[in-house]
Amino acid sequence: MDLKGFDQAGRHTAGDTRSVKVMIAGGFGTGKTTMVRSVSDIKPLTTEETLTQASADVDRLIGVADKTETTVSLDFGKIGINDSLVLYLFGTPGQERFWFLWNGLFKGALGAVVLVDTRRLASSFRAIEEMERQDVPFVIALNVFPDSKDYPVDEIRDALDIPGHIPVVAFDARDRSASRDVLVTLIHHLRDRSAAAVESR
Repeated sequence: MDLKGFDQAGRHTAGDTRSVKVMIAGGFGTGKTTMVRSVSDIKPLTTEETLTQASADVDRLIGVADKTETTVSLDFGKIGINDSLVLYLFGTPGQERFWFLWNGLFKGALGAVVLVDTRRLASSFRAIEEMERQDVPFVIALNVFPDSKDYPVDEIRDALDIPGHIPVVAFDARDRSASRDVLVTLIHHLRDRSAAAVESR
């Protein structure tokens, strides 16, 4: 893959391989930890803790009543896209009480994947707003759960108010190949943005 235009955002490693920081963001229970676990080439670092009754009034479990654990800091994984590109994946915590951690996690990120649960669109509004506020390029990944309705992508795009130039793709976060394809979509999106920026000069 041609990475021309990414020289300032990434860094070189041994063998002229470029490493890039990518955020995996989204609302509570959208599948961020699952995606990092499924796609990482290494055993991922996760900071999941058991949900307890003490957090019942804080963590909104509507639509995710079966969820028993939650990320309290970050998830970390790594995947080689090809011989010249390695992505370092940083998964954000989804609950509002941990959003203060996001600012630090976004530093140095080249782009992001925002996971969306189509059963609970509103749970990812904050993540999308944060991408726009911090000017982080992103793609939308619709995580297909067993009981998710099959909405047309254009309907979801309209509901989330996502501009046409931002990719919106459906996938299964449990599937390594599907998760990798989402990351490749992000890289293509970043490359296209870089090329457009050069042409507009």
